[in-house]
Amino acid sequence: MAYLGVLTAVVPNVVSAQEPLLNLQEAVSIAVQEDPWLTASKQTQEAFASEAIASSSLPDPKISFTAASFPVDSFSSRQEGMTQLVVGVSQAFPRGDTLSLSRKQKNQLAQKQPLLRADRIAKVKTTVTKLWLDVFFSQQSIRLLESDRALFEQLVSTAKASYTSTEGKARQQDVVRAQLELTRLDDRLTSLRQKEERLQSELSEWIGVIAKSTLPDDLPSLTLKKTLLSPSTIPKQALYELIKEHPVLQATDQDILASETSVELAQQGYKPQWSANLKYGHRNDDPSGNDRANLLSAGVTFDVPLFTDNKQDKQVRSAKFRTEAKKTEKLLIARQLIANLRSTFLQLNRLNERASLYQEELLPQMSAQSEAALTAYNNDDGDFAEAVRSQIAEIDAKIDALAIAINRQKLIAEANYLLLSGV
Repeated sequence: MAYLGVLTAVVPNVVSAQEPLLNLQEAVSIAVQEDPWLTASKQTQEAFASEAIASSSLPDPKISFTAASFPVDSFSSRQEGMTQLVVGVSQAFPRGDTLSLSRKQKNQLAQKQPLLRADRIAKVKTTVTKLWLDVFFSQQSIRLLESDRALFEQLVSTAKASYTSTEGKARQQDVVRAQLELTRLDDRLTSLRQKEERLQSELSEWIGVIAKSTLPDDLPSLTLKKTLLSPSTIPKQALYELIKEHPVLQATDQDILASETSVELAQQGYKPQWSANLKYGHRNDDPSGNDRANLLSAGVTFDVPLFTDNKQDKQVRSAKFRTEAKKTEKLLIARQLIANLRSTFLQLNRLNERASLYQEELLPQMSAQSEAALTAYNNDDGDFAEAVRSQIAEIDAKIDALAIAINRQKLIAEANYLLLSGV
């Protein structure tokens, strides 16, 4: 690709082979492995799975012990025939299909977590890739400026020698100008080193490396999953087909399914709730010693949902609105993904054009102009200020070409995230 040629032309290979290098693939792999969010997501999934089992179980039965119908004058269990010691057990049964629907909903929420993890992994990869590329840009820009600093030092020496020579044409302002540009170059280097340190700190947040990381000289070549030749003219429906399997949309689908189950759960409120009970009553013999029969009671109770206007109806209405809200949320997410995808490819196409322009025309022209101006000055046939300006312009063009190459890789990483599908 054109951008690789540009980078090869502007970045010298100056990294010592003895220095440990952190390449992009290693940085991304470490960041994914060390991401605690993924562990939390797995724990959340296990929690929902456990809740699914718990929510589908019947409520615990209730045991009761009762001393029934004891006479208050003697508290004798033999005086009255109704006096008995009662042991009872009762079991409640939730309304309709509440148990199975509760389990279904918890499982739906659990199934959302793998999708969220897939999206998180892709986001981590994209974020770390961009940070790594920013650090790469800072380090390579520093190397570019450091490699050209020797030239500016030579310009200062040449200007001083020409100024002190009786035959030289340099003026005092040429010496001052050369020294000024060297000072400005040092300031740019200091600013870039400060920026690199900040970016290194941001990268260390993801990969856990506190010490400064040295990156390779070669810019990674990321592969684009799909190319859009004319993103500005592609209809939204066609773009939606490219992003419809994105994990963040699939996760929202799981939310919608869980919300639809909430509607079914709310509708169970129209059904009665049943409970069954069984009681065994023990009676002592009567005062004459005659045996009294023990008693057994069994029964069911249930409520009758008659007045539903302010409770069940409102609960069902609320659940339906929540479901529609989730569907609207999915629509908004899809719109954002489509807009980002279109914008990313538009920017990528423009950067491709600029990369070709820099490689084929601008960099060669800048190099020729700089060389011609420097040669003319060395031959006492050119202006010193023009020689300095041409050198600065060539350095800026090299850094601009490097920035184009870096931004192109960042856009590819962003496009690949947007084109992500499934788990």
